[in-house]
Amino acid sequence: MTRPYLEIRADFDRETIVVYQAYGPHIAGPAVAHQKFVAPFSFNRMTWIKPSFLWLMERSGWGTKSGQEVSLGVRIKRTGWETALSQAKLTEKEVDGAQVLVQWDPERSLRGEKLGYRAIQVGVSRHLIREYAEQWVVSITDLSALVAKLRALCRASDYDRAKRLLPPERPYPVSQDLMNRLGMR
Repeated sequence: MTRPYLEIRADFDRETIVVYQAYGPHIAGPAVAHQKFVAPFSFNRMTWIKPSFLWLMERSGWGTKSGQEVSLGVRIKRTGWETALSQAKLTEKEVDGAQVLVQWDPERSLRGEKLGYRAIQVGVSRHLIREYAEQWVVSITDLSALVAKLRALCRASDYDRAKRLLPPERPYPVSQDLMNRLGMR
């Protein structure tokens, strides 16, 4: 099956969407314990959220990069997600004063290969970060055990078993206005 070059793929239901982030234990532990982002999480800098699990795995080195050892599944309200997308500016264009940035990066396979289509990542600026952390977040799940199991399966070249354990992702519906804003036309 051929995928569109730019398409949002995610784990979502009627009310929520799962985005992924990776942090060190000092940030991730309190976030999971409180089910929201709390200090020492920074409310003064941009945070990047990714609905693609495999893109986060590429970015975090499968949970092995310093400060990215804990992979989180952050379930947020779709209304918040769509608010972010409606304010997004593409990183390739004028970004001064942007509340939200969008970047399309090559999607990855379990083997780490670049695929022929892109995954979206969304940068929520310090102007919206409190809204993200305090109003959009529904739940935060530590996925480190899953990441460790997947990492071990991939190291053993057992990609079929690893694929069955991946979080589900399917095309996320996007309005024509959002498609235009996100460069998906």
